[in-house]
Amino acid sequence: MIKLRALIQHLEEGYSKWIFIVPSAILLALFALPLAALILRSVNLDFFDNAFSKQAFHALSLSLVTSSVTTLIAAVFGTPLAYVLARWKFKNKLWLELILDLPIVLPPSVAGLALLIAFGRKGLFGPALSIFGISLPFTTAAVILAQTFVAAPLYVRSARIGFAQVDMQLEESAHVEGANQWQMFSEVMIPLTGRALASGAILTWTRALGEFGATILFAGNLEGVTQTMPMAIYLGFERNLGVALALSVVLIFVSVIMLMLTKKLEKHEH
Repeated sequence: MIKLRALIQHLEEGYSKWIFIVPSAILLALFALPLAALILRSVNLDFFDNAFSKQAFHALSLSLVTSSVTTLIAAVFGTPLAYVLARWKFKNKLWLELILDLPIVLPPSVAGLALLIAFGRKGLFGPALSIFGISLPFTTAAVILAQTFVAAPLYVRSARIGFAQVDMQLEESAHVEGANQWQMFSEVMIPLTGRALASGAILTWTRALGEFGATILFAGNLEGVTQTMPMAIYLGFERNLGVALALSVVLIFVSVIMLMLTKKLEKHEH
C-alpha cells in the first residue's frame, strides 16, 4: 500500500512538471525555430559573397557608425539625466519619467512620424532649422536622431536603476567629507554604477543597430547615406534575398554577442 501511494505520488509529481514543461517548450520553439530556419536557409555557397557585397558593406559600416554615435550621445546626455531622476526629488518627476519611457513602447512608425512632423522641412521646427542651413530628413544625421529617439531611453532606464541602488549613506558620507555635487557624481556614483552604465550602453547600441521603423520614415533608404542594415534587409527582401538573409544572420550573431555581454555584466553585478 505504501509503495502504491509512493508510485501515485511520483506520477502526480511527474505530471505536474509537464504542466510547466509543455507550454515553456512551445514558446521557446516559437522563438528558436524561425531563427534556426533563417540561419539554415542563409548558409550556402553564396553566403560570404552576399555578406561582403558592396551593398552589405555600406549598410554594415553605416550601422556600426550611427549606432556608436547614438550610444555616445545617450551616454553623454543620458547619464546626468539618469542621475537627476534617481537621486533628486522635484515636482512632476513622474511625468518626466513617463516622457522618457514612452519611446520604448511607442510603435516605431509613430516615432518616425513624430520626428518628421517636428524636424521635417515643413515640420514644426523645420523652417527655423533651414535658416541655419540645416535639413535633417534623408540624411545620416536623421538616422542618428531616429536611433537616439528610440534607443537612448534604454540607457537612461538602466543608468537610473543603477544610480537608485547606490546606498544613500555613501552619498551622505561624501557630503560630510566635503564633496560637491560634481565630485559626488564623478568619483562616487560613476564607479559604483559602471556595470549598469555598460549594460545600458550595450542595450542602446544593439537597439540602435536594429532600428527600422522610425528610420525609414524620417531618414529614408538611401544606400551609403541612410541605408542601415535593417533597411538593406528590407530592400534585399524585394531585390536580392541572399543579401537580406546574410545581413539577417550577421545581425543575429552581433545581437547574441551583445546579449551575452549584458548577461555577463548582470551576473557579476549580482
